[in-house]
Amino acid sequence: MISFVRHGETALNRDGRLQGRVDAELSTRGLEQVARLATRLSMWEIDSVYSSPLTRARQTATAIAAVAGCEVTIDERLIELDYGEWDGLELSEIRPRRGGSWFEDPNFAPPGGESLATVTQRVEAFCRERLAGGDANRGAGRVVAVSHVSPIKAAVVWALGADERAALRMRLGLASITDIGSAPNGGGYLSSFNDTAHLTL
Repeated sequence: MISFVRHGETALNRDGRLQGRVDAELSTRGLEQVARLATRLSMWEIDSVYSSPLTRARQTATAIAAVAGCEVTIDERLIELDYGEWDGLELSEIRPRRGGSWFEDPNFAPPGGESLATVTQRVEAFCRERLAGGDANRGAGRVVAVSHVSPIKAAVVWALGADERAALRMRLGLASITDIGSAPNGGGYLSSFNDTAHLTL
């Protein structure tokens, strides 16, 4: 089982801006969210923790690894979608620029960025590798993968065998948990999505 975890809040996503590859740190609220998340995960048996290389994800992964008693492994495939020239912009600013293309074509990429289809390809490779037992120590526990909104949605798209455009109809909260399991056919299945129960306790 892979538990995909979205990082906590940053000032940029608090303000409704695209982060992409902007290397922002967690806000005070984000650190509080991650502390609650780590407390919940401390009750789980975790074999390994992987993380996107971006700071907000690494901060989240470090808190989880501390309670799991393991190291954080950086995996570039978990990095956020590259928004290129749109990084840092408010969503309202890019709507006139995209002309609906983002919602109509999974191969559409922002200027200097990457497409949803590309994100799905790299996340699928990560999922297949981890679910096939790529970890040296694969016991009764699970893999935790700390990532971002677009890669986690891409993992769900892959597990469901859906079109990438389905990702644009999903809402994924900060510091949430989404579980992807290994299907007998070599693919994946969705076990849970956008679990944020730890933030409401």
